[in-house]
Amino acid sequence: MVNGSRIRVLTLNCWGLKYVSKNLNDRIEAIAHELANSDYDIIALQEIWVFAHYERVQQRVAKRLPGALGAGLAIFTRYPIISTSIHPYSLNGTPLDVIAGDWFVGKAAGSVVILHPVLGQVQVFNTHLFAKGGEDGPEYKRAHRLVNAWEFAKLARQAAEVGKFVIALGDFNSIPPTLPMTVIFQHANLNDSWTVTHPTVNAAQITSPLEAIQQLGITADSPLNTWSASKSYARGTWGKRLDYALYRQPNRPGQTVPILKAVDSKDDTSQIPPVASTTELSSATTATVIQALTECYRFSRERSRKELIVFFICLLVLVGEIIGTVWLPHSWINPIFIFFTVFLAWVATTMLYEGFIFGHWECNALMNVIEELEVHRKGLVILNGRTRDQ
Repeated sequence: MVNGSRIRVLTLNCWGLKYVSKNLNDRIEAIAHELANSDYDIIALQEIWVFAHYERVQQRVAKRLPGALGAGLAIFTRYPIISTSIHPYSLNGTPLDVIAGDWFVGKAAGSVVILHPVLGQVQVFNTHLFAKGGEDGPEYKRAHRLVNAWEFAKLARQAAEVGKFVIALGDFNSIPPTLPMTVIFQHANLNDSWTVTHPTVNAAQITSPLEAIQQLGITADSPLNTWSASKSYARGTWGKRLDYALYRQPNRPGQTVPILKAVDSKDDTSQIPPVASTTELSSATTATVIQALTECYRFSRERSRKELIVFFICLLVLVGEIIGTVWLPHSWINPIFIFFTVFLAWVATTMLYEGFIFGHWECNALMNVIEELEVHRKGLVILNGRTRDQ
């Protein structure tokens, strides 16, 4: 809400993987129907991979939300769009994790700059972070998500520093207390609309899955969700909150700007004060992230070394097989050798790509972020020292 003018936003992961997601067409039709009859001003959808599904939703909401940005990550808005951008994240899993498919489809942060009648330029982000790694750590297992979080936090921070209001929506695949969300909250100085509107909720007093949804904002693995009710996490807990609507003021020193604040959608009369605190990525958080990425870097190098060893073993076996075909006693063995040769060649090629090309890519990306964090930490020390001197 801003100066009595309300912006209603929605974020939803559509789970729209073709051939994998269950009842996909029926669910997309239901989603399109609900959105067409809603009164949201900005809608951010994730995992709407099939372009025909994106077109279906876009056509159904076009009368109310004429502004739209592409499939996969989709943004629909009532306000005019004046620019768009897509930032692919540098790390999204490994090529060998074919079932998850994150490396093949990629993860990214999409954004549009809209022109709001009161706020002026507002940069609206829609993102979906890497999922692997769980919630309990160790952190190096979710290092790719940490890289995503750092890159996203930089984008949101940069948008605010050039004078834009920021609204960030999406599936962050992280519960609030985890390190990726801490990086985003601290470095981008983003406010969590759910926490702002529900500041006094005590999780220990929650007694039912429905109450957990209403009071804790549970968005995934709820026991009430028939799609995930069989999961061990859903059976043992109330679920978890992975989806967020974040926001912040622009950085315009010396200027009077409208105040953007969160409002509880169930209570139009609620008076929630704006959040104006300024934060920086703490030294403890920075050190933890660097340690996690360093451990992942070492793990990546060791994995690449083993994969390259497998590659060279495959080459030696292939050479031996080629030489050995000269002394084959029976012709019927030839098809078996051909099949085995093709299989070995595939393994060798995969290990070469995974161990050499991807291995170097992953290590370089991790090292880039580690160096950025080191520079950021030293920069804060310099700035804090100068502030004390003044």
